[in-house]
Amino acid sequence: MEWHACLDEYEKLVIRMNTPRVVIDNAVCPTATLVKVDSARRHGILLDAVQVLTDLDLSIKKAYISSDGQWFMDVFHVTDLNGNKLTDESVINYIERSLETTHPDRSHGFNGLTALELMGTDRVGLLSEVFAVLADLQCNVVDAKVWTHNGRIASLIYVKDCNSGSPIEDSQQIDRIEARLRNVMKGDNDIHSVKTSVSLAVTHTERRLHQMMFADRDYERKPILQHRTDSPVVTVQNWVERGYSVVNVQCKDRTKLLFDVVCTLTDMQYVVFHATINTAGDKAYLEFYIRHTDGTPISSEAERQRVIQCLQVAVERRASEGVRLELCTSDRQGLLADVTRTFRENGLNVTRAEISTTRDMALNVFYVTDAIGNLADPKIIESVRQKIGLGNLKVKELPLIYHQKAEEEDQAVGVGGAVLLSLGSLVRRNLFNLGLIKSYS
Repeated sequence: MEWHACLDEYEKLVIRMNTPRVVIDNAVCPTATLVKVDSARRHGILLDAVQVLTDLDLSIKKAYISSDGQWFMDVFHVTDLNGNKLTDESVINYIERSLETTHPDRSHGFNGLTALELMGTDRVGLLSEVFAVLADLQCNVVDAKVWTHNGRIASLIYVKDCNSGSPIEDSQQIDRIEARLRNVMKGDNDIHSVKTSVSLAVTHTERRLHQMMFADRDYERKPILQHRTDSPVVTVQNWVERGYSVVNVQCKDRTKLLFDVVCTLTDMQYVVFHATINTAGDKAYLEFYIRHTDGTPISSEAERQRVIQCLQVAVERRASEGVRLELCTSDRQGLLADVTRTFRENGLNVTRAEISTTRDMALNVFYVTDAIGNLADPKIIESVRQKIGLGNLKVKELPLIYHQKAEEEDQAVGVGGAVLLSLGSLVRRNLFNLGLIKSYS
């Protein structure tokens, strides 16, 4: 690090203290790459670190977080989606650069695009109507994410003008887009709960989707179908002696799980002081010691229930229901409108979608069910593939991570009857896991 000549020693110390230090180690653990981060503590720093790792589609197999006082220390055990350690130097260098900055980049290549936010009641074929309107208005969809949960749909769609390739800035055109989309989203009877907005603001897409659904209070809505058998188990207890609220989450493991939970806690204005994350096979066990940003624990039964509800839906929003279909083909105007219209005409409902374009190629992922939320008939899936193109639309299995064997180790994380450890023991355990002491016994 080079220092400017006018900086005194105190200013240099302040910079050192506030610049995160990152160590990436492939030697310590035989099955995962260790990413160690320590820095001065600030609200949201844990979310920033987890966001960097999950945006690379890395799997966090274990994590230990400790941030008492004014210092933040954590270690993540990460692999790629196939369960391999990180060996690509460009990925390792990117992680180091991203984690070592105090102002992480949230643009993700969306500069120069217009963002459309849509929130409303979900229905079969809605996405088809939205993309048809955008095609008619000469909007080229460059990137989009769509989530559905408890009968609601939230989407963040990035577009540019088809003719100029520039962001859409004309106020009259923006008004036309918003009016047409609002008309589609409200359908026949959803007038008051529809929300649409158009902006040039850059944001983190998945965090924004969580915020949109949280503001829509999806956690208070009843699921339309009750067939889910793997709902997350969340418990919250107060540890009065130490002034913490202890949150335990047990659920099926998947990519970006830790991000979804930490994002929700952060946006609810809680600070994670200590945490332990463990996975075994397809199960994940997460334990958090939290307080409000003002330093107080959860103070009422109503608040405790709200935290439980919000964390349960945070896990469920991204949980994939339906058959995963991947579309890879040359991008063209109206492609998404045509593909989603084919889904609708064959009675398929899109429960989640991830739209992206790379150069002139469309790389899209759709999760589809039948019209009432059950698994789609394989014959219908095959018919849809034939209409869209067998070589373009493929049925994909879940990544290998969900099929790996459980690690042969004892699980120290419990749910429900979890014993509240003493603070001294917890801190020593995390210091040991961070590699700062030789033993915590």
